[in-house]
Amino acid sequence: MSSFGRLFRVTTFGESHCKGVGAIIDGVPPGLELTEADIQPQLTRRRPGQSKLTTPRDEKDTVVIQSGTERGVTLGTPISVFVPNENVRPQDYSEMSNVPRPGHADYTYQMKYGTRASSGGGRASARETIGRVAAGAIAEKWLKQKFDTQIVSWVSSIGHVDMPMPALNISTSTPLFTREDVDRLGTLRILQIPGQTEAEFVKSIDLKAPAYLDTNNVVYNRQGDVLPTPANLQALLTDDLVPVRCPHPPSACAMATVIRECKADADSIGGTVTCVIRNAAVGWGEPCFDKMQAMLAHAMLSLPAVKGFQYGSGFEGTRQRGSTHNDAFCTGSNGRLNVVKNDAGGVLGGITSGADIYFKIAVKAVSTIGQAQDTVDFDGNSTVLEAKGRHDPCVLPRVPPLVESMSSLVLADLAMLQLARENYF
Repeated sequence: MSSFGRLFRVTTFGESHCKGVGAIIDGVPPGLELTEADIQPQLTRRRPGQSKLTTPRDEKDTVVIQSGTERGVTLGTPISVFVPNENVRPQDYSEMSNVPRPGHADYTYQMKYGTRASSGGGRASARETIGRVAAGAIAEKWLKQKFDTQIVSWVSSIGHVDMPMPALNISTSTPLFTREDVDRLGTLRILQIPGQTEAEFVKSIDLKAPAYLDTNNVVYNRQGDVLPTPANLQALLTDDLVPVRCPHPPSACAMATVIRECKADADSIGGTVTCVIRNAAVGWGEPCFDKMQAMLAHAMLSLPAVKGFQYGSGFEGTRQRGSTHNDAFCTGSNGRLNVVKNDAGGVLGGITSGADIYFKIAVKAVSTIGQAQDTVDFDGNSTVLEAKGRHDPCVLPRVPPLVESMSSLVLADLAMLQLARENYF
């Protein structure tokens, strides 16, 4: 289905190469100040073409609110948002019309419906998530205004490069980062030796050569080691800004190098994204089937390319004894109980405890790659597929706004269910 939520309900529509994509959002309370300016920042963080390490598809992803507001205020009626597709190139997919891409949904869509969108992956394309991000921005504004709920996610690994856990500071449930920190600290400027090509950089193993400059003007090599500022820094500067969205610059540098290596090989790579939710009120989440973590998992696993979800201590928590893992309670300053630590990830029995909620998702490597792959066509005949078109070597830098938006949709829906219960009783 293309709908999500009950009281705060979202239906997305559109395919990758049709006239446009968008969403219908039902259940937004009346009286909420809302314009396109509230939605556009997250769509801009999600859009393609942000740097030389993403797909070169040039889409501005400018959103238009078509209904549900008047003079910048919500009416309580369904809100329709629309984003046009402007830079479509369906001809790039002509050779794939009879060859399902390995690892992609071409085959399953064809078998399920007996037909499929002939280009771009249709509804299986990540362009479908535009509607989710727009709806999530609306949900997030309501959550922020009513509960001061804050949602921040960032890239925590790409390939073999992991952001160090001490920098996450999750064990004490006091995350160090705001969304602005993620964008600022996780953006790098590429440094390039005059005359050096991108291919030469990828093949180079010179760790003394400056490769990146962070927003604090610290210079790093390709592996993220800090280097002295070179005397010829101005000559090395390029206009290429890379938003990796990992707020630990040394890790971001090593991640950017992995992406550049994969792009040079016409290949792709995956990674993980971590998310922290602050100021979720106590009591959100329904017993048994609609627990908070179950709904978050549902939301995250519905995103394209997501292969795993864990919350709180996750799989690492299985190594601990109960005497260590149990979260002891303490007296809180807000008149309610707090926890000394937070291995439970802010959820007890599927219901929010008031502590920070945190989780991590795994995102696989993009299926569509430029390398020749031995496969078969829909008739079972052997063939070689070498995909053309514009595709990300790594989608991780564009994933945080998706995670934040889907989290917002879950939280808004469960918060409204709890508000309805409290007002009823």
